[in-house]
Amino acid sequence: MSDEQPVRDHVASLERGLAVMEILAANPAGLTLTETADKAGLTRAGARRFLLTLVATGYAVQAGRNFSLSPRLLAQARIWLHGVPLWTFAEPFMRETAAKLHESCSAAILSGEDMVYVARVPGPRIIGVDLQVGAHLPAHCTAMGRVLLSGLNDADLEAFMTGAGIAQRTPRTITDRTKLVEIVKDVGRSGFAIVDEELEIGLRSIAVPLRDRSNAIVAAINVSTQTSRHTPAQMEAELLPILRQVAARISDFFVVQ
Repeated sequence: MSDEQPVRDHVASLERGLAVMEILAANPAGLTLTETADKAGLTRAGARRFLLTLVATGYAVQAGRNFSLSPRLLAQARIWLHGVPLWTFAEPFMRETAAKLHESCSAAILSGEDMVYVARVPGPRIIGVDLQVGAHLPAHCTAMGRVLLSGLNDADLEAFMTGAGIAQRTPRTITDRTKLVEIVKDVGRSGFAIVDEELEIGLRSIAVPLRDRSNAIVAAINVSTQTSRHTPAQMEAELLPILRQVAARISDFFVVQ
């Protein structure tokens, strides 16, 4: 393809029409023709053509002098959302986080005694286990696992602690079941978990929950790092705010679906 091809294939009128839709989306109370033209940088005649086309196709409605988007656009978005796996949406946000922090970023759900990776953007190799989507790690000694366990009610958490195999992965792994219950409840109160060399020596991880529209924890997202790169205090101060921001953006998709 030549350098001119992308320019020749670019449909400027479609671009301007999409810009008008974005402007209306940012102003749900509606805009007049003049206001739309001003915000879009169009003539009144040009803005009028785009607005009336949107009305004619059902993507906008006109009430008096005001134009606003119709529910049809939301309906189309919902069709698209239901046709694509959630983690397809999450991965770009996770890649952005991994690139910003120069660390790996992963997401997991709870399955029995384990947390299971459902999305992963690797950073520098910091763990001896080959971690891919579908890989399992014990919930009791991982940051994402503890976040997921914090979403259980008291009875289910007690049942987990009673029946789970609490293996010692490193000399730092906490295996006392009563203490683990206290730690998980603390995670529930604080909204994040940090695990320091309990899964593997030299590895630290921080995780936060992903929530659905009922505010229930449905998954967790983490950032893992080498002990030489961040102390636990630095992780809480520097990584946690960024991780919470990306978690909120991903959780929005759970709310929409």
